[in-house]
Amino acid sequence: MQFGGQTPLKLASALEEAGIPILGTTPDAIDLAEDRERFAKLVNQLKLKQPENGIAYSRDEALARAHYIGYPVLLRPSYVLGGRAMEIVDSDAQLDDYIATAVNVSGESPVLVDQYLRDAIECDVDVLCDGEDVVVAGVMQHIEEAGVHSGDSACSLPPYSLPGEIIEEMERQSEALARALKVRGLMNVQFAIKDGEVYLIEVNPRASRTVPFVAKATGSQVAKIASRVMAGEMLADLPKIRREMDYVAVKEAVFPFARFPGSDPVLTPEMKSTGEVMGIDKDFPTAFIKAQLGEGSKLPESGTVFVSVKDGDKVQIVEPVRQLLDHGFTVVATGGTQAYLTEQGLPVERINKVAEGRPHIVDKISDGEIALVFNTTEGWQSHKDSQSIRASALEMKIPYYTTAAASAAVAEAIVTVSVGDLAVRSLQDYYR
Repeated sequence: MQFGGQTPLKLASALEEAGIPILGTTPDAIDLAEDRERFAKLVNQLKLKQPENGIAYSRDEALARAHYIGYPVLLRPSYVLGGRAMEIVDSDAQLDDYIATAVNVSGESPVLVDQYLRDAIECDVDVLCDGEDVVVAGVMQHIEEAGVHSGDSACSLPPYSLPGEIIEEMERQSEALARALKVRGLMNVQFAIKDGEVYLIEVNPRASRTVPFVAKATGSQVAKIASRVMAGEMLADLPKIRREMDYVAVKEAVFPFARFPGSDPVLTPEMKSTGEVMGIDKDFPTAFIKAQLGEGSKLPESGTVFVSVKDGDKVQIVEPVRQLLDHGFTVVATGGTQAYLTEQGLPVERINKVAEGRPHIVDKISDGEIALVFNTTEGWQSHKDSQSIRASALEMKIPYYTTAAASAAVAEAIVTVSVGDLAVRSLQDYYR
């Protein structure tokens, strides 16, 4: 059951009732992790933190829940795959549009309403459990902030910026959950870190898409060990998962946007990637730039950077812009972003939005005058207004980044790593 993704978990109870043996985690334990009310009781028993959340069976209930939790909230149908029809909603009008166009809310098809932890750091933890012992296979820090689907976010193993006590706390909580759920085999836990607090997002008693990445990065046969545990063997009798790493591995998602003209490459809670690549090297910036090359993005070493970010990202974008300016880049920005960066003492030129008349940013991108795009949005209208910028960058094959965290990682990689100096080593060299 554990290696087929979410669909087999949904079938587990029916298969058990039909007399088919279920290896590994029992269907009741699967239901405990999947059922919101049962799981909430378990979380309270373990004294873990979760974002505020609720279930709505009508438009009015969804509105009441959103008001109680406070905007922005994350809305999604219950029991979805790949974040389908999942959306961050920041107003009553957007909630009404979501209910009218994205889902059919009813007693049989409720919508889940979750507090959206703005600017939180998301993490994945893959765990093995044999019913007695628990082994953490890997702790990964997402580069994009919480709110981007985990399958679309780049991530780093080990975490590249989290303090040791936060990592240890996530491991402690993961072990407690694995024992409480009586997991036998693999389990994936997703956390969000905000203001130094660890919040539990969700638990999946199955293999995650991160398992192949963890196995490749560490040189450990994670899936094979999990299969043997599911068949009845104990972790104490099996090969140890390799956790000590003096290098960094970065997973990057691969997207199909170039194959679909007019598609919007902005990252959302709904999964859009169709594959992934890995970069590996002695430090985070070098591993990150290798992952970008593998994904198909060749980062520029000079030229003009376009920056337009939402208000909440303006503080975060200052240092990346400063790094690129010091490295010899020119930076242009739209009105609000340019005014803020200028106030911080950065020499940034103003450029028109499309609605402000020509020459505007899309003209500059189409003329090949922009080498790199940092564009983050918040809110319905802003998202629509900036779509042409991202579409133009995609058409011109210009690297674009739609979160502040990814933009910061890109700037650090550009100023600290020269592509010409990248070295090639076999994976086995890293495992020694």
